[in-house]
Amino acid sequence: MRDRSLVPPPDRPPPRAWALLVFLTLLNVLNFVDRQLIASLAPLLIADLGLSRAQIGLLVGFAFVVFYTVMGMALGTAADRFSRPRLIAAGLGLWSLMTAVSGLARSFLHLAIPRMLVGVGEATLTPAALSMLGDVFPARRLALASGVYYAGIPLGTALSLFVAGWIAPRYGWRACFYALGAVGLALVVVLLPLRDPRQLRRDGGHGPGGAASGPSLGEIGRTLLRTVRDVPAFGLAIAGGTLLVFASAAALHVITWLVEERGLPFARAAFTAGAIAAVAGFTGNMAGGWFADWCQRRWPAGRLWSLVVLTLGFAPFTAAFFLLPPDRPAFYVCWFVASASTTTYFGPLLAIVQATAPLRIRSTAVAFALLVMNLLGVGPGPWVTGMIGDASSLTAGLLLSLAVGVSAIVPFALAARTYEDDVARVAEGAESGPIRR
Repeated sequence: MRDRSLVPPPDRPPPRAWALLVFLTLLNVLNFVDRQLIASLAPLLIADLGLSRAQIGLLVGFAFVVFYTVMGMALGTAADRFSRPRLIAAGLGLWSLMTAVSGLARSFLHLAIPRMLVGVGEATLTPAALSMLGDVFPARRLALASGVYYAGIPLGTALSLFVAGWIAPRYGWRACFYALGAVGLALVVVLLPLRDPRQLRRDGGHGPGGAASGPSLGEIGRTLLRTVRDVPAFGLAIAGGTLLVFASAAALHVITWLVEERGLPFARAAFTAGAIAAVAGFTGNMAGGWFADWCQRRWPAGRLWSLVVLTLGFAPFTAAFFLLPPDRPAFYVCWFVASASTTTYFGPLLAIVQATAPLRIRSTAVAFALLVMNLLGVGPGPWVTGMIGDASSLTAGLLLSLAVGVSAIVPFALAARTYEDDVARVAEGAESGPIRR
């Protein structure tokens, strides 16, 4: 008898799928508010704590992502075996508590230690959330669903900037951390009653909501290794995503760049960046997911080719944003387009990762993709850019990061050559056993 946990969702998403998507997106908004807060407050932290640009880069990069990615693999595997809502609730409590503790910092080290633990807590969310969405949304709508979920990035970034721009000038930068930590701890109570879609499928919606038995650790590990070895599009898509993430993570220095190299006052820079991130980033998320699904319906490997088109199309606008003076209207037009470009790829990319990974290890596959992209992209992106900023200028560092991002078109194009065969092979393996080339 076929395992009901492997039965794909219906072609039309049920209402509960959309409700789950909205709730998980709200959690992702909070996730990125907390994650982006140091970047949003960077000019104030530099002035008050004497931090360098490179240290800011480390705080928003390696200090966060090393623990985020290493723990993300373990927690992604846990999400394939146990109750995902309970796992997310535990992570939310930890990252919210550590966000509040960050408000007590007196030095770089005082910020770095809780920052590491924020990464541990936030590592619980995305692998579990995306695999839950994969359980309730059909494959043809998965890029759109992932794009909506990743709207948490621009909305969270914008809200982080609004919080920094409004609270910090009135009550100090420490109050920003205290307030957001309290909000997250309150949401833990709201999250606890949520049922896991996997468990609902297995017991018809009437059984207990405890742990859901999944594949063993050994089976998960062997399946992941076979996927990396035998499904070229899986690894190539992650490689391309890593290059794009390097560039988008480097853009965390934009507030500091606007204040120190373009002469904008901090509050104006924060509010303007927040407004642009909210509108442009959300538009980019939604448009990227829609465009990728539209391409996928019309051409083989359409989602991958959509990433090639988007990367090449956005690059000139981003370069112009870094080079134009802020007293020209074109500066703000290019800023809007550049902001949209940093979010368009999340929906297509994570849909590709899930499509090229066996259903039973989707959480682990997403966690593995995040591990690679964060360690090799988010970690070095802002750190290298910050070091270039200390030695030369942030403008030079941001332009270099853009060039790295544009190079992602190479692995995406290579992945497109094998994508359709790889997806078919993964689907066949789900029915008949291990993946074979």
